[in-house]
Amino acid sequence: MDGADAQPGQPAAALGDLVMVDLTEAERHLLARGLMEWGGPAHSTEALAVAMGFEGVEDFYAQAGPLHASIRAEAPLSRRDWRRVLIATEVVFASDIFGSGCDWSTTTGLSDEETIFLLRAVQRKLARSANVHNP
Repeated sequence: MDGADAQPGQPAAALGDLVMVDLTEAERHLLARGLMEWGGPAHSTEALAVAMGFEGVEDFYAQAGPLHASIRAEAPLSRRDWRRVLIATEVVFASDIFGSGCDWSTTTGLSDEETIFLLRAVQRKLARSANVHNP
């Protein structure tokens, strides 16, 4: 069962259940770029990686590639993975300390305005379909 199929009063998908989210190509591109930025100008600390839902930096970098590939392949992800991908993208876009920040538009080709528009759409879809606000 995915979160989109849950009826009122019924539990959403378990954290490890795979959930297909209907994202546009542009929305998938945003999330994929968000993950790719961590291998470029962005850098994580142990504490930040844990806050994003990973076991640590090593785990984050080990999982970023497979998550990127799954997003590009339009594959379902677990609720946990959708949550982690969203948080990683939010941080890498907004933070000039840990993420791409002011360099985002240069390194991704996405303007800040376009990114905010896409990010808000993704946030709404993931909240509704993957129940990412309830870990």
